[in-house]
Parts: sequence; structure tokens; C-alpha cells
Amino acid sequence: MFSRLFSKNGVEWIVAGLGNPDKKYEGTRHNMGFIAIDHIAEDKGFSVTRNRFRSLTALHKEECGQVLYMKPLTYMNRSGDAIGEAARFYKVPADHVLVLCDDISLPAGTIRIRAKGEAGGHNGLKSIISALGSSEFPRIKIGVGNNTPSGDELVEFVLGKPSAEDMKAIMSRMDDIEAAQELIKAGQLELAQSRHNRGKSE
Repeated sequence: MFSRLFSKNGVEWIVAGLGNPDKKYEGTRHNMGFIAIDHIAEDKGFSVTRNRFRSLTALHKEECGQVLYMKPLTYMNRSGDAIGEAARFYKVPADHVLVLCDDISLPAGTIRIRAKGEAGGHNGLKSIISALGSSEFPRIKIGVGNNTPSGDELVEFVLGKPSAEDMKAIMSRMDDIEAAQELIKAGQLELAQSRHNRGKSE
């Protein structure tokens, strides 16, 4: 289901975790993508620290080829500015851009893997769709509390920190998120869904 186009300089995948860069946003619901990228990097033994494409980045050689890991510094609502720039530079097609992000419609500790789809009200995804000119990119959605506020309440919720119980549930799935993104990069998205599309207690 994935494109077989070869990208520039051997970069075959971009894996981008979404979040906001300021210290005050560390550990907030909207920063779960950053947390997931840091978990993957720590487990693999590298650091996402090089400042390129208005992001903290790292290039890592893997079985699928070179992977560019990204934590955009453009703030959530303009995530696509950074990711689109990197995708154009390396000529990585949309279906090889994997996005890790929070989802307020899912209970904490739940993972939902999708091959494509619309933004569903998530401004980070909306920005990426606009920048790539496509909604056909895979994403791993990380449940942060099963809450659907609106307006100012929504902003307060996503920029707030999960409860200790919710954070424990979320962190308990980080190994699953890492395993899922490995399967996706290997072209086995459906297997990733069957193994990891579930809640913390399933």
C-alpha cells in the first residue's frame, strides 16, 4: 500500500512527533508526539537534537533505510511548515511520513493507527495535510483522556498535563508505539493495527 518511490539521499521515512517546543509545554497532552519520539530515540540509542527544518531532528540508519526523526519547533498549529519542508527536501512521499500525535477523543492509554484520514479537528494534522497536499499519510494517535471540550476549554485541556493515572497509562504504551512504527515502516500497517489498536487494559 505504500509508495515505492526512492527518496533523495536515501531517506525513506520521516517519523514526526507533534508538540510545542517551550519548556512550559513539557508533559502536556499536546506534547505526546514529542514524548513518543524521545522514547524511541532513547531506546535506539540516539538523540533528536540537530536543528534542521525548523525542528529538532536525527537521521538514523535502519532496515528500511535512513529515517529522519523530527520534533517540529514551529508549534502545533504549524507543524506542517517543518514537516513539509523536510519531505520536499528529501523527496519523501506523503505515505512515508508517519505522524505521532495526541487524540482527545481516545481514553488515556489507547492507541489508534490509521493509514490516512482527515484532520478530525486536530490542528497539527490539518497543517500537515495542507503542507503535503495530501491526507494519505499514516499516523499513530495517542489517547490523552477521552475529553471533547470546545473553545477555550479545549485549549486549556490540550495544554494541560494528564493526571498521574492517565500519564501512567499513556507511558505504558510507549513500547507499543515504538513497535507499531517499526511495523509501519516495514510496510505492515495492518499488522500494527491488529496488534496495537487497543486500550491499555485490552
